[in-house]
Amino acid sequence: MMTKTPIAILISGRGSNMNALIEACARPDYPARIALVLSNNPDAPGLETARAAGLEAIAIDHRLFPKDRDGHEEAIDKALLDAGVEVICLAGYMRVLTPYLVGRWQGRMLNIHPSLLPAYPGLDTHARALAAGDAEHGCTVHLVTDGVDEGPVLAQARVKVHEGDTEQSLAHRVLEQEHQLYPAALAAFLDRR
Repeated sequence: MMTKTPIAILISGRGSNMNALIEACARPDYPARIALVLSNNPDAPGLETARAAGLEAIAIDHRLFPKDRDGHEEAIDKALLDAGVEVICLAGYMRVLTPYLVGRWQGRMLNIHPSLLPAYPGLDTHARALAAGDAEHGCTVHLVTDGVDEGPVLAQARVKVHEGDTEQSLAHRVLEQEHQLYPAALAAFLDRR
């Protein structure tokens, strides 16, 4: 029987990429199992989705740590270690992490970003790609470093930008690719470990 690496998924909202990872981890031949789903937002719809899938899902509300980002991340780190997590997958986690947590999990924290990095780090990636007149857009899975969306690229998926695309239509096609790319990139990353 395959040994599955215990992972955590960090979310802030509905966690659509989390759903793709849940489906992948349910397969017997997939090299990861979800040990914990964690959110900074107790109202994140993805927490209920995770619980409905039988997963351990908790919130560590960042609002309970006013002006204490390190304290918030120390609580997250403790929860990750208590759950036996070895690799973290950020999936719509909308907090910029401090060097504390990034340093603790260096080389073991992945993120998915809706652009072809290094193009368009940060927010509003679809609007920026359309405004620039790009012929291609897409998504990137990368390792997390101290810089926002600057870590080494693990995998990318490309989509053509169609004439008449809106932010919503482009975002929809990119998200479809994200849901395929993230599980594949995670599996490849774990196989290399």
